[in-house]
Amino acid sequence: MAQPPATHTNWPIFRSLKAFRPSDLPGDLIAGLTLAAIAIPEQMATSRLGGFSPQIGFFAFIAGSLGFAMFGANRFLSCGADSTITPIFAGGLAVMATAGSPDYQSLAMALALMVGVIMIAGSLFKLGWIANLLSTPVTVGFLAGISVHILVSQLPGVLGLHTPDGPTLYKLGMLAKDIGQTNLYTLAIGLGVLALVAGSETISARIPGALIGLVAATIAVIAGHLESKGVNVVGTVPGTLPKPSLPDIAPERWVKLLSLALLIAVVVMVQTAATTRSFLSDRDKPADVDRDFLGAGAGSVLSGLFGAFPVNASPPRTGIVSETGGRSQLAGLVAAGIVLALLAFGATLLQHVPDAALGGVLLFVALRIIRLKQIVMIFRQSFYEFLLVVATAAAIIVLPIEQGVAVGIALSLLHGIWTTTRGRLVEFVHVPNTTIWWPAGRQVGGEPRPGIIVVGQQAPLSFLNAANFHSDVIKMIGASTPKPRLLVIEASGIVEIDFTAAQALHDLFRECREDGVTIAIARLESTRAQDAFERFNLYDVLPRDRVFHSVDEALRTLGGPA
Repeated sequence: MAQPPATHTNWPIFRSLKAFRPSDLPGDLIAGLTLAAIAIPEQMATSRLGGFSPQIGFFAFIAGSLGFAMFGANRFLSCGADSTITPIFAGGLAVMATAGSPDYQSLAMALALMVGVIMIAGSLFKLGWIANLLSTPVTVGFLAGISVHILVSQLPGVLGLHTPDGPTLYKLGMLAKDIGQTNLYTLAIGLGVLALVAGSETISARIPGALIGLVAATIAVIAGHLESKGVNVVGTVPGTLPKPSLPDIAPERWVKLLSLALLIAVVVMVQTAATTRSFLSDRDKPADVDRDFLGAGAGSVLSGLFGAFPVNASPPRTGIVSETGGRSQLAGLVAAGIVLALLAFGATLLQHVPDAALGGVLLFVALRIIRLKQIVMIFRQSFYEFLLVVATAAAIIVLPIEQGVAVGIALSLLHGIWTTTRGRLVEFVHVPNTTIWWPAGRQVGGEPRPGIIVVGQQAPLSFLNAANFHSDVIKMIGASTPKPRLLVIEASGIVEIDFTAAQALHDLFRECREDGVTIAIARLESTRAQDAFERFNLYDVLPRDRVFHSVDEALRTLGGPA
């Protein structure tokens, strides 16, 4: 009986090929052909989105596929040029150089190398937790904002209008002003490709609607002599192959790129983690996120050496590999080989591809990444988090895009901090006819006990809430009638205690002792919290025999009624 492919953590490179069997070859070949058909138009379009010629997108795809196949763990993940990060780094690079210039490409190469190094460092230092920096509402808002950027950047090409420079809202205003000059041929091509891609996706994601659309649009341009009617085309695509080289930029410009590289790396980490967790190599084992960071990082390093830009994991392309029977990274290597062959022998086939067709592909990408269902769900279930969606999207649309992304990350962190600070003191009551003490609430028919207070903190105890915890306990003791003789802290929710919180507990234990109130800890279950009691010498002020496995045990031991 055939066994499922196993994860071999000790294999240094091409890990997904370790369990390869000859019977897997047909599935990988079919998946590779399908992936190439999807990737070719997408990589061309994404490259143009970033201000590069189409073959640079092919270089990025080849590098991303090879780098991830060598060092990544996921069997399905496709890595290459990605429309999520391209508008971000294109906006940052445009401030430093003119898009399309040699200087611009050198900066992009340097950025790819820096992002790759950061990703590799993230893998070596096990920084997979960074992928959790963006909450779901912030991620949804981030994608909505990126979508608007892509739509606004591609509409001029689809409409046959001049692309204005400036902020997104200014571009929208200029487009609205010039809408009457729309070229109907380019509009028909752009919307036709968009409809074809969307229709193909509706029928089956395996249908290469983008490639079919590009071929049909190219035939229409040639047959109808549409270039003479104002339809812009890609033009000559050099049949050059990627050759390793290093970017020639001054040292101080590397320093200027650092903040942008960190920003891009965080976004790549988030998307790589989400992709590899969505398409698991082995359903019985968790995703090896740190190893996949290494693969994506190696892809960006190779991309920089090949003269391209940072690469990222692609959820749609990864889904294609998984759905079409791919069994290993051989599928990605097959697709990369097809793209390489196109560069070497078929680049002239691309010169009549209309820009509007690439714009139509990107319009579909932009519409696909807007998560309308999630936005509606967040609005219905948590209005305050819906405001996070709106704020993040607005920041990315209104501000320079890299600043908007930074604001989104900051909002996510602030949201996490705010959530932690909301964890306030909770009073527990005794559930009749049991030994259970439960948080007081409308659905709990519990009862307090005279002279006994049982409280808990349902959040990590840290500098964010330590002062509130201390003051709330003191207030509860002061407001209790009669004065309590026993205070039990139910600590199951306290999974962490930092230095500031430990000092607050020191003070609380001392003040209770001076006030004649016996204090005990129950259910200190977290090993990190237990280590904190040892590390911060909390047992110097609270005897070890005052720490119990349950509230009931504490009451029985310290003389309280059971």
